[in-house]
Amino acid sequence: MAEKNTLVLIRKEIESHVGEKIKLRANRGRRKTFEKVGVLESTYPSIFVIRVDEQNYYQRFSFSYADVLTETVELSLCGENKQKIAQCAGK
Repeated sequence: MAEKNTLVLIRKEIESHVGEKIKLRANRGRRKTFEKVGVLESTYPSIFVIRVDEQNYYQRFSFSYADVLTETVELSLCGENKQKIAQCAGK
């Protein structure tokens, strides 16, 4: 039951940053990690979507809130404060 509450806290924290510029760091396994900068486009009950603008096109990446909990995905704000999002929820 505690992990469900933690996921709700993570979701609320992420929802509060919709439309903001986000730095994404994702671990895709076998030492495959990528970093992108994009905009937190939208949130849904189980996932959130980040839009990354490349030169002539854009990509959308979707992740679950459990990815943030297990630290497979790290999100941080771009700009002056550069704080991590939902950092304390998993601890």
